[in-house]
Amino acid sequence: MRLRVALVATATLALVAPAVPSVAAAPVVAEGKHSQSLVFGACPAEISTRYPALSCATLTVPLDYARPHGGTLSVLVTKRAAGNPSKRIGSLVVNPGGPGGSGAALAGSLSKPDATGFTRLDAAVLDAYDIIGFDPRGVWQSSPVSCAAPDHFSAPQPDPDAKASRPELWRLWSSYAQQCYAKNKAVLPHLGTVDVARDMDAIRAALGEPKLNYLGYSYGTYLGAVYGQMFPQRVGRMILDGNIDPAPKDMWYQAGLTQSAALQKRFDEFYLPWVAKYDNVFHLGKDVATVRAAWTRTLTDFRTKPRGTVGGSELIGTAYGVMFSESGWIPFTQAISAYAVGGDDSMLADFAAPDLSADSEQANAIFNSVICVDSQWSRRRSTYEHDAARLARTSQFAWYNIWTSGSACQSWGVDSPGRVKLTGKGLPGVLLFNTIGDPATPYAGALKMHKALPTSVLVTEQDSGKHCVFSNSRAAVNPAANAIGTKYLLTGELPTDDVSVAGHPLPVPTPAAVAAGKTFKLSLRAPVE
Repeated sequence: MRLRVALVATATLALVAPAVPSVAAAPVVAEGKHSQSLVFGACPAEISTRYPALSCATLTVPLDYARPHGGTLSVLVTKRAAGNPSKRIGSLVVNPGGPGGSGAALAGSLSKPDATGFTRLDAAVLDAYDIIGFDPRGVWQSSPVSCAAPDHFSAPQPDPDAKASRPELWRLWSSYAQQCYAKNKAVLPHLGTVDVARDMDAIRAALGEPKLNYLGYSYGTYLGAVYGQMFPQRVGRMILDGNIDPAPKDMWYQAGLTQSAALQKRFDEFYLPWVAKYDNVFHLGKDVATVRAAWTRTLTDFRTKPRGTVGGSELIGTAYGVMFSESGWIPFTQAISAYAVGGDDSMLADFAAPDLSADSEQANAIFNSVICVDSQWSRRRSTYEHDAARLARTSQFAWYNIWTSGSACQSWGVDSPGRVKLTGKGLPGVLLFNTIGDPATPYAGALKMHKALPTSVLVTEQDSGKHCVFSNSRAAVNPAANAIGTKYLLTGELPTDDVSVAGHPLPVPTPAAVAAGKTFKLSLRAPVE
């Protein structure tokens, strides 16, 4: 799944999935004379401005693989060419998760040096592989899907926890689903993970690669595993980081429920103690209870009296998003302190301001389009409300999660064939990463993915609650984890058994870090850090 704090309704994972569909029924266009070739050239300005080293190509894919000569979609593919052709191993296809993350941008994020020269992927990997990104069908540069006007979810949103808000929130999300169906009736049945996996195989063929080497984060772990289920003989080296639990028949529903509890655990056991540790900087309290009280007062104030476009929903959504990584902890806590200690609400209102852009709406549209078709959903509103109320006894994120990551699917216009059952049959060795305290893809789910893929090896980052482990940005880099992943990509050699590595350090709010935090922005298109 993807961090999307900028959205009015930050999407998480969601509700009920059932029977196992056939993933082998649709015909696959034969490789050879019928295969496309990718011709790389200039990228769209939105990509080239930020990642000038990337080149781009467009692949045409069937809208419906069961009707390969019918309608088509365009998929944007990006490439950062291998730095040393004499050492080239092949192509490494990358996906940041979401659903709805831009893989086109991720290829740049993984390969572009920062101000110190640091790159998220090791230099030896960048020498040996073409880094290939793509925007999955319906995402950003690939026939993007839109469901409603950007201001459909006007801000501030109704309080997600208030019983009085429920009729209005159901109306908003139901009308969103209805508009999505009206605008995209022909496309919606073909935006799920199975179709994206077929697109990945078309990309592999168009690159001229006999095997798909793959690095997938978050939701991208499920995408990679589904690809492996469909095309095991075409899998090369595969890294799955931040793993979705593929076991339950109601996969997305269970993912959302477990995420609410895991986010609260991250907030309570990682974030609040960190704030208390640096009371000399933030002045919110020297113990967890005092810091929690300051946060609760702040949230209650914003619920009661929104500041511009920021009310309780926007503030809890921002806290939700900030828990995925530590990169926003300093500026977020600065903003809370400015209000709770200094009475200045401007910094927090600015930090939590929702994104009402067309990009934001498109990201919300494709997120819902994938999860609603990937798994079946209850049509009973009482199911959602019952589970949210149960979880809300211990998690402040429960009601927010229910609304933003499932309620649209309650009245979605397209039925789902059900999730894909994973067996791992025929797969080569696969490398899994997960942090022990991941709030987006909890560790129990990684153990289930590990079990579903018998040839996998699991690397666990201990003492960490960040989402994802391998090839993080410099601030959250884990050298031991990177060494394991890099060796595997370069040699194909896996650890002989599951292994644990120590966690990365949490940020230190030095004067320089605090100053840098004043310009921090969470980007809608930013890949996993």
